Amino acid sequence: MSGQTYIEGWPGVEPVLFLLSLSTLSLSPPAMFWISMKNEPKQVLNRTLWFAIFVFGLLGTSRGLDEGNISGTVAQPSFISKFKLHDPSLSKDAQANLLSNITSMVQIGSVAGALIAMLIVDRIGRLWALREMLVIWIVGVIVQITSNNVGQLYAGRFVAGMGIGQSVVIGPTYLAEIAPPHVRGLATCVFSGSVYLGVMLSYFANYGTTLHISNTSRNQWVIPTTLQIIFSGIMLIGSIFVHESPRWLMKIGKEEEAVETLCKIRKLPADDLYVQGEILMVREQIEREKQAMTGASYWSLFKELLATPANRYRLFLGLMIQILGQWSGANAITIYAPSFFQMIGVSGQQQKMFATAILGVVKFAASIICAVFLIDTIGRRRSLYSGITLQFISILYVAIYLAVVPNNDPSRIKSAAERHAGVGAIAFIYLSGVGWALGWNSIQYLINAEIYTVRHRSLASGLIMTVHFANQYGNSKALPSMRLGMTDTGAMFFFSGIILVGLVWSWFFLPEVSGRSLESIDEMFSLPWYLIGRRGHQMVPETSAAVQIAADEDEKKGGVVHVENC
Repeated sequence: MSGQTYIEGWPGVEPVLFLLSLSTLSLSPPAMFWISMKNEPKQVLNRTLWFAIFVFGLLGTSRGLDEGNISGTVAQPSFISKFKLHDPSLSKDAQANLLSNITSMVQIGSVAGALIAMLIVDRIGRLWALREMLVIWIVGVIVQITSNNVGQLYAGRFVAGMGIGQSVVIGPTYLAEIAPPHVRGLATCVFSGSVYLGVMLSYFANYGTTLHISNTSRNQWVIPTTLQIIFSGIMLIGSIFVHESPRWLMKIGKEEEAVETLCKIRKLPADDLYVQGEILMVREQIEREKQAMTGASYWSLFKELLATPANRYRLFLGLMIQILGQWSGANAITIYAPSFFQMIGVSGQQQKMFATAILGVVKFAASIICAVFLIDTIGRRRSLYSGITLQFISILYVAIYLAVVPNNDPSRIKSAAERHAGVGAIAFIYLSGVGWALGWNSIQYLINAEIYTVRHRSLASGLIMTVHFANQYGNSKALPSMRLGMTDTGAMFFFSGIILVGLVWSWFFLPEVSGRSLESIDEMFSLPWYLIGRRGHQMVPETSAAVQIAADEDEKKGGVVHVENC
């Protein structure tokens, strides 16, 4: 294979660039998120808010940098040699087990990390929880890059996971609490989009070291891993200049500080109707919860989550989104991307790494498009339906391709039709990444941060994210064995079946909460369970407290005010 060709029958990168251009067709500035801004003064979209979204949104890179890095690292010749991944004395099953242990060790640590975040994020606040997790993450990375044996590598990845696992609780919780309702989807999608910024950068870092560093040098895998220290340092410095969540401050009784902080984030005075309305909504919900249940322990909070139909429905949504999303195959492709490209006919180390890097670009671009153009404009459900449908078609095509065109014999010469079908399979791997970014990847963080009350948000987010990482661990641990036992074809048909089930489930059960205040979402869950998903957004119209205050004042003056439902 020549240096100009990295895919059989596919010279150059023009088709890849064509795919990227397709993802941006028909999108114009009027489709931006701000067309949904209603009843919000223009001051709320300010540099203080955007910087806070940047710092906490960048937390998503913790997951992405690790997933993208380990994907390329386990395919680097220097890493394979150092940790004996292809040791001929080991059976195929033993080699698969060693590989899955290395890749999945962060997920085991992340389960512990999510539980830690659940316990501390309400005790020390969102800001100090951020700093604590970054320090743990840095320590884990240092242990990894100094590893000389598998045991130390396991330990480093486990410790790093304890930090990374906290990010999915701390980041979305903070972002949902400080963002105005109509940009809350964008803010949380900055977090999910940052996952693929990390993936993309790690993919390219591994591609670069494959090209320029010897296969015998440990720097081939150490240098890409150090990206994680750079990003954690950026967030640590950035945390000095952001404010604590006003909702958390009010929850712990620091109401004066909460109002002062909210005014700084919104760039509005304390007597502004918008600020008054937001404070009123938060205060009323917190007071209502305090009156109903005071002095609650974690155990009693957990029992509360199971005690009422509304809370059980919330838990049901969170659990099913994690199970269906994690077993759709998207994370398996992210973590084992070079192996997937080899599966469908991409050969050569540099070629696999380059194809993998392009996958990172596609996922990152799709996540940005979703955050800016879709999630707060067309709504959560429509974005999810579009993403799941695209992902299903893509994975099903790859499964059919693998069933029809055998790829396990490298000496076999493929026909022209088979080569063209192979190009299609590679394109659909990229499109499956677009579907995942538009669908499950955004929703799994956004809905989890939106649907719980202030009282239960940290506990519920921690529990759901524990399930998230447990499923991710099971997925990354199982895939090497699935490919041996079910074959590549069977594994892809399995993933496509799960995706189809997810599409049907989300159509019936998932409510639309786009543009709603966190407090009004609570009212929607008081409906009967069979109405929440399909008709909840219609039966519980949203009217912001700021508009209601304005209406009350105008009514006292004998005037008329137009109140617009969101």
